[in-house]
Amino acid sequence: MGEAVTLEEALAFVRQLSPVNKARLIERMVPEIERELRAARSTPYVSLRGLWRGLDMTEDEINQAREEMWSEFPREDV
Repeated sequence: MGEAVTLEEALAFVRQLSPVNKARLIERMVPEIERELRAARSTPYVSLRGLWRGLDMTEDEINQAREEMWSEFPREDV
């Protein structure tokens, strides 16, 4: 098979098409793109439900963590 075509090269070819052929190209490419996107999305879904189950944090620990996170906000150097 030949070497890969860059996006810019493909766009140069497409710009030479008539408006009707541009529309036909889109009609042909959309189903292929949709298939590729579905295949890419087929990674298994991981539920985050119960992620914190069994973790015992007190309200004081949460407040302390919150204070640490926000202690330097807003920073003067940014």
